[in-house]
Amino acid sequence: MWGWPVAISDVDISSALSAYLERHPGEAGPLSEPVQLLSQGSDFASRRNFPMHVTVSALLVRGAEILLVEHRAYGILLQPGGHLEPTDATLIGASVRELAEETGVDPGKVFPASPIPVYIEYGRVPARPAKDEPDHYHLDIGFAFVTDADVGRIQESEVRGAAWYPLAEAERLVGRRIGRAVSAPARGALWGQ
Repeated sequence: MWGWPVAISDVDISSALSAYLERHPGEAGPLSEPVQLLSQGSDFASRRNFPMHVTVSALLVRGAEILLVEHRAYGILLQPGGHLEPTDATLIGASVRELAEETGVDPGKVFPASPIPVYIEYGRVPARPAKDEPDHYHLDIGFAFVTDADVGRIQESEVRGAAWYPLAEAERLVGRRIGRAVSAPARGALWGQ
C-alpha cells in the first residue's frame, strides 16, 4: 500500500494550508517550510514521501468532552489520526476514516465543525527502521467534528484505548489544538448555540 498513488493531490493539500493560514496568519512562520516544499510538488500525500508527508487528525467533541486515544506506537495520548490512503478522496474524509477506524465511532454520527482545518502542525518524526522510515516530518492537518455518539470497537493494532476527556484536561494533556476544536467557526450553528 505504501507505494500506491493517493487521490489527494499536492494542490488539495496546499489549498487546505492556504485556507488555514488565511484564518491563522500568525502561523505562517512555523509553516513556511511545508509551504515551500508543497510549492515544489512531490506527492506529499504518500507516506513514502520523505522528508515530509501529510497526516490527518480528528478532534471529536461531544458536549464538554473530546475523544483522545492512547497511541500504541508513540505511547502518548493524542487525537485520532494517521496517514492518508489511496482510497481517500478528501483530507476531511480521510480524517473521518481514521477516526472511525481507530475508535469505532459511527462516521454517520460525526459532523464537521468547519470545512477548514482547525490546526496544522509540522513536526519531526524519528526514524523507524522496522518500517523502513528515515527521520522525517509530518504535516498534520486536523479537523474538528461534533457528535453525540460513543466509542465502538477500537483498532487495537494502532491504539491501546479511546476515552472522552473534559476539554480543559485534554488541552493540558495534548496542547492548544484542543482549544481550536471547540472554537471552530461553524460550531454554534452545529451545536444549536
